[in-house]
Amino acid sequence: MILLIGIAAGLAAAFIRARIKKRKLQAIDLTGWWLVFLAVIPQAMVFGQTGRWLGIPNSLVPFFLTGSLLVLIVFAWFNIRKPGFAFLALGLMLNCAAIIANGGWMPIAPETIQRMDPGLAPQYYPTGQRLGFTKDWIFPAEAIVLPILSDRLTLPGWIGYPVAFSIGDVFIALGAFLFMVSLSDDAPHRREEHAF
Repeated sequence: MILLIGIAAGLAAAFIRARIKKRKLQAIDLTGWWLVFLAVIPQAMVFGQTGRWLGIPNSLVPFFLTGSLLVLIVFAWFNIRKPGFAFLALGLMLNCAAIIANGGWMPIAPETIQRMDPGLAPQYYPTGQRLGFTKDWIFPAEAIVLPILSDRLTLPGWIGYPVAFSIGDVFIALGAFLFMVSLSDDAPHRREEHAF
């Protein structure tokens, strides 16, 4: 969700900036772009409705999640010199650290779930189990390793969308935003012309 907000806001800002500067948006040029698809496939298999349908056991989910993140980190490294990718890589590494430190799951505390949905009774989110078909595992707050990196942030209640996210997710969204905005930069060949 946070990543989608970053991408959408970045694209909107890029369109507005390009219009003001009377420029065309640059084409997206990413090295190893196919790695993103390679990383998304395992996540699609274990999360959401597809995960529910395939019924992959929880014991295998950490391998899918960690492997997917490692592939995304390689992708970010290939593009590290592009705008925003340093933040994106940092966010991926922070999430990966939290997930590896907590047995292959992104940890979430019952208190965070309560903030996400105050009307939900505590018996619906007991510790020691997966939160629905998400990447989150419900840990007692005191048992979370690297709690600062866990899914502990929530959107304001007035937004009406219950979601928890991590500091790593914020960096990933910021990186995506900055990259999208950079599509409205002056084209490289035009910058070279202006230099003479």
